Amino acid sequence: MPELPEVETTKEGIRGHLENQTIAGVIVRNPRLRLPVVANINDLCIHQKIHIVSRRAKYILIKLDTGYLIIHLGMSGHVRLVPANTPPGKHDHLDLCLQNKLVLRYSDPRRFGLFHYSAEDPQEQFFKHLGPEPLSDEFNADYLYQKSRHKNQAIKSFIMTNEIVVGVGNIYATESLFLSGIHPKKPTKTLNYEQCKHLCQQIKAILYAAIQAGGTTLKDFYSFDGKPGYFSISLKAYGRKNLPCLQCKTPIETQMIAGRASAFCPQCQPMIS
Repeated sequence: MPELPEVETTKEGIRGHLENQTIAGVIVRNPRLRLPVVANINDLCIHQKIHIVSRRAKYILIKLDTGYLIIHLGMSGHVRLVPANTPPGKHDHLDLCLQNKLVLRYSDPRRFGLFHYSAEDPQEQFFKHLGPEPLSDEFNADYLYQKSRHKNQAIKSFIMTNEIVVGVGNIYATESLFLSGIHPKKPTKTLNYEQCKHLCQQIKAILYAAIQAGGTTLKDFYSFDGKPGYFSISLKAYGRKNLPCLQCKTPIETQMIAGRASAFCPQCQPMIS
């Protein structure tokens, strides 16, 4: 599943090609996504100018003259820029055609993603319940410590909760906890201030590093130019079950936490510390 670094990489890649361009049309081959593509999306978008391409959580937002296009990559989606005459593939469900003869092509084999037009600011419908961005100043040690008091859930589940902080998915939660020396099942309320501070720092550092590497490609993710992300070669815990810990050589273990496999080193991330 594309996580925040993959979406940020995609957003930055397409932004310079889309902003200040005019939409020539929208071609819909399969409208059956997580939310059905609105039937008149071509009429709503044609001749509109693209002003700003931004990101909130794992959504890409395209601000038009009137309204917004909202893109979510779901489990297996990606967008890429192609010349207008490029034949579509099996899972290429939608084309956003520009007057400069480029096409933003949306592909999604599992169709859990979203390509939605909204006449209104999407804040109320999509983002009202969300916590802060993990790379923002609002997400800091004080915030994490205060939010974690009286919470008995596993810390890994806690930092993956979008109402607490957005975009920290399974890969980056696993890596951040490993580098912080915190067991993923540790009850959230038992973290002290210094542990919250260190974890906050590691979340930011991991996400920054992943963005610089173009994200993490494990199976489905490819960026706007068709290239994979390269952060997978830097993973220290995720996907390393039974392999020696890179810090102490103890075999990496996994446990299920909230339905997700969670890798950790029992030596470097003790349950009691």
